[in-house]
Formats: sequence, C-alpha cells, structure tokens
Amino acid sequence: MPSRAELETREAAALAAYAMRSRDSRGRRHPEPEHPIRMAFQRDRDRIIHSTAFRRLEYKTQVFVNHEGDYYRTRLTHTMEAAQVTRTLARALGLNEDLAEAVALAHDLGHTPFGHAGERTLDRLMAPHGGFDHNSQSLRIVDLLEERYPAFRGLNLSWEVREGIVKHSTRYDRPQVREFDPDLAPCLEAQIVDFADEIAYNAHDIDDGLKSGMLDADELAGVPLWADAVAEVARRAPGASLQVGRYQAVRLVIDRLVTDLSDALIGRLQELRVETLNDVRRVKPRLVEYSAEMTERNRELKTFLYDRLYTHYRVTRMTQKADRIMSALFETYMHEPKQLPPHVLGDDIPRAIADYIAGMTDRFALQEYKKLFDPEERV
Repeated sequence: MPSRAELETREAAALAAYAMRSRDSRGRRHPEPEHPIRMAFQRDRDRIIHSTAFRRLEYKTQVFVNHEGDYYRTRLTHTMEAAQVTRTLARALGLNEDLAEAVALAHDLGHTPFGHAGERTLDRLMAPHGGFDHNSQSLRIVDLLEERYPAFRGLNLSWEVREGIVKHSTRYDRPQVREFDPDLAPCLEAQIVDFADEIAYNAHDIDDGLKSGMLDADELAGVPLWADAVAEVARRAPGASLQVGRYQAVRLVIDRLVTDLSDALIGRLQELRVETLNDVRRVKPRLVEYSAEMTERNRELKTFLYDRLYTHYRVTRMTQKADRIMSALFETYMHEPKQLPPHVLGDDIPRAIADYIAGMTDRFALQEYKKLFDPEERV
C-alpha cells in the first residue's frame, strides 16, 4: 500500500504546474498528525461529508420547498451536482480534484432554510449586528459550529479549503476574507466552483421548472442556448419522448457550458502566460470566465429564469411566507432568548440566534413556527 508521501508525489507529478498540491498546503489552525495514507484535501472532503450541516442540506430549499414534491432538487442534491461539475472541470484542467470537490461540497453549508429568500431575510434582520452572508456562515460552521473533535471546535479544515469557501465568488470585501490574502485571487480549484455552482443550478432549474409547469416550453424555446440544445437532440434522437428529450437537452446545456469554460480558461492561461500558482493568484478578480459569446448566451438564460421562474407567483408566495416565518422566529427569540434551547445561547445573542435559524431545515423552521404561534401545538 502506498504511503501518503508516495501518493503526494504521484499527485504532484500528475497536476498542472498552476494547480494546488496537497503537500504544499499551509496546514490547519490546530496542528494534527498527518494521516498515513490520506492526503490533506481528501480528509477535508470527508470531514465535510460527515458533518451535521451537510446532512441538513437534504431538507433545505433550492427553489422548491421540500414539501412541494419528492423529485425537485434540494440544497443537498444541488451541492452534489455542483461537485460533479467541479470534478469534471478540475480533471480536464489538471487541477486538484480533492481540493476543488471539498470547496464545492462546503460552498452551501451556511445556507438558511427557504433558499436565497431566507438568506435575504436573515441578512436584513442581522443588519444592525454585522449582517448575514451564507459564504461567511459556511466558514463559521466549519471553523466553529460543528462539534466533532475533543481538542478543538469545528472541522479544522486546511487553509486552502477555508479560503475557497469564502473566496470562490469575487466578493473579497467581507471581513472573513482578511485572513486569506484579500489582495490575491484564490487558486483555480476554488474559482471553478463558482461557475460549477451556476452551471448546476441553471440546468436543474430548467428541468424542475418544466416539470413543475412554472416554465413554459414554448417560451423557453426562445432562449438561444436552450433552443440550440433542443435542436441538437431532435437531430440526434428524432423519436425521443418529451421527457427523454428534455433530459438530453439539459445534458447538452451542461456540456456546452463546461466545455466553453474549459476552453476559455486554457486560452486565458496561455494569453496571460500563467504558469504557476503564484501567477494564478495575481490575476484579479479571477481567471475563470466563459468566452464572450457564451457569456452572452448564459446571461440570456439567467435573465429568462429570473423573469419566468424565480419571480413566478408560486415562488413569490413561498418567498413572502419564508420572510414572515423567519422574521417572526428571529424577533420572538430576540424578545425572549430563553425560548431558545440552552445549548444555543452565547455571549452574542443576535449571532447565536442567526446561527440557530440558519441551521434549520425548511420543515424544522415550519415546526418551530407552529410551536411558538399555534396555541394548540405542543411546545
């Protein structure tokens, strides 16, 4: 059986010169012995998968609240799809798959119940107390809120995974970024996660939107990226059923976005003569971008989804309901913190409440609302 050092040597030889190597990690906040056969970013990925916060994603909203139906994406299935796209990109580009996958798996750990609507509400409620941002909350979870080890709080992840969690998007102005070289861009393994995330949710939101009836297939046919994919499916498989054709078109959209992103990045690396990891970090805000043509096609798709799906009256109703539920929970806890379980309370009451609410699943938030406001519900 090869040792960890031997595996690290193999990895280093296989990766591109601009990739992040496991043996070059800056390490962990709390020193730990290295594992005899597992590399640093492998351990990070596994710790994330086994965390409580990761399991909670199963019952957190992506677009459709969990009780809307069993076949719609949840925050967990979205995370798995984003991680799959991330691995594909990392392998094609010669990047560190373990590091890229770990960042992808952790990128939504800090999401609230009820999707982005819940995040907006919690950010508004926490405005006098430092605000709320799900990327920063993800870092807070892996650094502090998870309790699994006797010697320290959190998961004690490597510096590079923690950096990727807060810097995979281009917002480097958050206080939490100060620890992670705010004047430098993150490694490419983190940069590709932002695009893999978007590719995954654009594709599955089309699928779920059509399945739910909230998206009209004829209207969607006016979006060039989707129309080209549908035409290609019709050419390849003219007898395919509606369901199979839709699935194949979604696959083609993903493939074209991933392929374009890879080709465009390779072109930029050559154009800017990026050869090392240090070269990568000096290009801000990031190296990873689509080609100009695909950027426009992707913008058209995102605009359509916003206009037709994310602001659909059924989604808007749930958004408003989420706002009322989370606002009521927050204000009630703030009025009398002793209504919170004892283990939740700390010195910073507003932040403790935000941690508690952000960690809720959709159904737990609904149950908690009933317990607090339905006089016939047992508390």
